[in-house]
Amino acid sequence: MSESTVFLPPERRSSRGGVFIPPLLLIPLIAYNFFGFLFMGGNPAGWSSELLTIPMVSGVMWSLTAGDLMLVVGLICLFFEVLKSTNTGRSSVVEHMLSTVVFIIFLIEFLLVGAAASSVFFILMMMAIVDVVAGFTVSITGAGRDVSMN
Repeated sequence: MSESTVFLPPERRSSRGGVFIPPLLLIPLIAYNFFGFLFMGGNPAGWSSELLTIPMVSGVMWSLTAGDLMLVVGLICLFFEVLKSTNTGRSSVVEHMLSTVVFIIFLIEFLLVGAAASSVFFILMMMAIVDVVAGFTVSITGAGRDVSMN
């Protein structure tokens, strides 16, 4: 072979299709209901119980409640949901519809179930609506960039 030989890499298919991943905000929804009904007896006040107390350098004690931990889990799931919404494959439409269903479940439970009448559940529900709006917005914006007018 001479030095002028050029090897082209094998053609790669676009990974826009992606793998179907169910809505990740189902995790905090299921966890809230599991712990709320099983361990807290359906009492929303149970989410304010302290799990951990750490002395800070300032001399103040910082405490982590069950509700705080649930919100952290929800934020992590929301982060990955927003990352998922950048996918513009066929499965993304189904994922957005399922995220909308998850929000509707949050809303119905918040309005009708006494155990869901807490600020923790309300903030998780707001994360679900942010997921729905961000998912559709990112997908529409991304799809607009894929269309070129000649």
